[in-house]
Amino acid sequence: MRILVLGGTQFLGRHVVDAALEHDHELTLFNRGQTRPELFPGVEKLRGDRDGDLAALAGRDFDAVVDTSGYVPRVVSQTIDALGDVGHYTFVSSISVYADVSTPPTESSPLRELKEPTEDWREAYGELKVLCENVVRERFPQAFVPRPGLIVGPWDPTGRFTYWPARLADGGRALAPLPRDADAQVIDVRDLAAWIVRAAEDGLAGTYNAVDRPMTRETLLETCRSVAGADAELVWVDPDFLNEHSVGEWMELPLWLYDPDFRGMLSVDPAAAFAAGLEARPLEETARDTLEWVRSGEAPSDPPAGLARDKEQSVLDEWLSKE
Repeated sequence: MRILVLGGTQFLGRHVVDAALEHDHELTLFNRGQTRPELFPGVEKLRGDRDGDLAALAGRDFDAVVDTSGYVPRVVSQTIDALGDVGHYTFVSSISVYADVSTPPTESSPLRELKEPTEDWREAYGELKVLCENVVRERFPQAFVPRPGLIVGPWDPTGRFTYWPARLADGGRALAPLPRDADAQVIDVRDLAAWIVRAAEDGLAGTYNAVDRPMTRETLLETCRSVAGADAELVWVDPDFLNEHSVGEWMELPLWLYDPDFRGMLSVDPAAAFAAGLEARPLEETARDTLEWVRSGEAPSDPPAGLARDKEQSVLDEWLSKE
């Protein structure tokens, strides 16, 4: 197949390219050439900008398009307009599109609505993703729209999962948020990428919550600790205590959700996605490969997510002293 990847060198996109090349597809990447332009030397690369410089795409035909970088509906629409004939279209959306995640959403749950016009996707990420989905479906009623939860694995620039195997590999007392049996849920980027390529090959249509099955937080952290093979000791801390000591959920302390409005985000039922062909590797493999990537020196040295070691120690000292 002739597959166009919009992006293709950062995280999910680069794994989609890897998966497609493994299946001997003919790849074309369209991006600005700013992130690892040296990747995939044998692949056709079109340079431009989705917001205002689409000349390199004009009139090009593809059997499939994979859009991993669509955040603003106007830009998504202009990209589609620039293309020639397209067979299958994948638009990677997000679980953040749901209006209510205090309980686990399903694919048919109500979606977010944009209250005021904006193209600031950092402030209205979920709302704009909803509108992008609508643009795609208007042009491609048989589009494939995966809505991933937390995508994890090698080359993740955020550190939102990487923090845990890396922290536990360092050993010592590691702060872990109670309760132990809270749900945790991720999707390995390579499993998502492989499913996207298979979806293009099979012409899969529809919208799916793209996550692995939930596990307990204790299972996830103990798995990371086992893979790390260090002498780390998990110190389980009351969530109210963490909140009182200004430990931030999700980004500062990854995979911890304190606000009840978000507690369903890590408990989503992925049955529809698995029935449609999603396959997930064991968490041990994800944790091991992520840790190997960190040890290779290629992971970000200061990712956006993660609890600073001095703050972790300070909070632990106070928690242990009160006991």
